[in-house]
Amino acid sequence: MILENISLKPYNTFGIEAKAHKIFLIESKKEIQEYSKKLDGKEIIIIGGGSNLLFTKDVQIPMIKNNIKGIECLNKNSEEVTLKVNAGENWHEFVLYCVEKGYAGIENLSLIPGSVGACPIQNIGAYGVEVKSVIDSVEAWDLKKQEWKEWNNAECTFEYRNSVFKQKFKNEMLINSVTFKLKLNPSPILSYGPVKEIIEKEGIKSPSLEQISNIIISIRQSKLPDPSILGNAGSFFKNPSISKKDFEQLQEKLPLIPSYPQTNDFVKIPAAWLIEQAGWKGHNRKTHGVHHLQCLVLVNFGGAKGNEILQLSQDIIDDVYDKFGVLLEREVNVI
Repeated sequence: MILENISLKPYNTFGIEAKAHKIFLIESKKEIQEYSKKLDGKEIIIIGGGSNLLFTKDVQIPMIKNNIKGIECLNKNSEEVTLKVNAGENWHEFVLYCVEKGYAGIENLSLIPGSVGACPIQNIGAYGVEVKSVIDSVEAWDLKKQEWKEWNNAECTFEYRNSVFKQKFKNEMLINSVTFKLKLNPSPILSYGPVKEIIEKEGIKSPSLEQISNIIISIRQSKLPDPSILGNAGSFFKNPSISKKDFEQLQEKLPLIPSYPQTNDFVKIPAAWLIEQAGWKGHNRKTHGVHHLQCLVLVNFGGAKGNEILQLSQDIIDDVYDKFGVLLEREVNVI
């Protein structure tokens, strides 16, 4: 299906009003090649569930959205299962499907908005788990070369909230499916603070996948606004990593700063903590602002323009840098 001069409000969880000149909605693998030929290598913007987008203007460049659904079991043995999942599947619904089946590895990623096709682009992660740990391969259509390509895990060059699809081949590879390898004998990751606290408080000795998923859902719902009620794109900023030397200097100024040691003598620090220390928590600019419970989340109270939210993010970036010398980076894709 091809839509022309269409409102983008239903296509972004921020609820920003903008117009798209043309959107190609893909419903079959055959359409991928058909529409790709019509585009003839022209510049294009690929969108998924719209949960990581900020539209700052009307979009004249053609857009393409893969709506193809389906889950196929490729292999299953006593230890693991291999699932090929089409890009149009809703991510959270896929997580619940796996939890119900007893397939372990993504239960910590419950309630993350978006589509399966978008998960490798961003290398989504939460509560100690990144999706790269369970991705076996990614099937994508090369919009420039007009051919199919299979990417193994290493070729995806996954990093923190990053991949080859977000950088080198941004808007060039239309993901058709993602193949996951999931465990049948769970080794849950429960070390994240709030998760560990709830499990200990409720006296759960060996939590099931369903219990873990429900705990994650309850934590997310308690501190993150529902995009269907209050427009937002989840975490707007990445958690910065700084050198151990820079961290020690920062720690002298901020003795209570939380930290997570990384490889190569780097330390990751919570962007939300820095933003709160800078005084931005609950900041309100009438139509938009910073969420009162979670500083990483910028919100659209109603009627906000994308460039206004972008300016707010820049004001926060500048202020945090001026006060603490740490440069925050946006996680959201700005168009």
